[in-house]
Parts: sequence; structure tokens; C-alpha cells
Amino acid sequence: MSDTTATSHVGNQPRPYRRRVPILWWVRRRSYLLFVAREVSSVFVAWFVVFLLLLVRAVLSGEDAYRRFLDWTANPFVLALNVVALLFVLLHAVTWFNLAPQAMVVKVRGRRLPPVLIAAAHFGAWAVVSAVVAWIVLG
Repeated sequence: MSDTTATSHVGNQPRPYRRRVPILWWVRRRSYLLFVAREVSSVFVAWFVVFLLLLVRAVLSGEDAYRRFLDWTANPFVLALNVVALLFVLLHAVTWFNLAPQAMVVKVRGRRLPPVLIAAAHFGAWAVVSAVVAWIVLG
């Protein structure tokens, strides 16, 4: 047997048919696109954690380190990265809150709450926490 015959199939068994899948197969359906975008958003959530840790380190290191950090954040690349990260984090949060009713069953007086109410409670809590944080930050 030649080497090409040996690698193409084993014994008399034909090679299984393998359909070619395009690289961007996930772009064709909205549900797949949202799934992949949500998975990618995890990277930007991690970036925000790193960014926050860098901010805390700069604040704890003194005024000069804090000024250098602010100068670094004024860089157009860092600013653009943070804007893109914010959009991905918002996507992550919205998709997570929309999945919450599937992950948890809430019963009140023996009856299951409708999924819309569970999602609405999550979005409402998000709005309240955001308003409190805005009130604290903006004075």
C-alpha cells in the first residue's frame, strides 16, 4: 500500500464525508451571532476588572501615579477600548438578565412567576443600582 492510500482510509472502509464549514458560519443566524458575541464579551468584562484593579493601584500609589493613570486613560486607544468594552459589557448584562428566567424558578404562593416578571425584576434592580451609583458619583 502506498502512504496516501494508508492515510485516506483504514482497510476497506471509505473515508467519512466531512462537510466543509465556513469560518463565519455563526454569522448566518441571529441566535448564533448573539451567542458568539456574548462569549466574546467575557474578554471585555475581564478587561474592565483589570482596568479597575489598575485604577485602585494608581489611587493607592499616590497622586503622581493617579495622574499618570489618568494621562494613560486619555490615550485615544484606551478610550476607544473602554467604549467598545462598555458596549460588550452592556450586551453581556442584557443577555444574562434575559437568560435568568430560564435558570431560576421563582414560585409565589405555589405558582410559578412568569419569565417576563423575573427578567423585569433583574432589569429593575439594575436600573436602581445604576441610579444610586450615578447619584453617588455625580453628587
